[in-house]
Amino acid sequence: MALAEIELCGELIIAASAADGERLSADRIDEVLRVAAKDR
Repeated sequence: MALAEIELCGELIIAASAADGERLSADRIDEVLRVAAKDR
């Protein structure tokens, strides 16, 4: 389980480093984490 969490954190870091703004939007975070609106 910890390995999966580390992988997700890595994906968020990569997305954040490629983002134009200072922060990732909630929609972009959901996209990176593969969370659908119904899962929230």
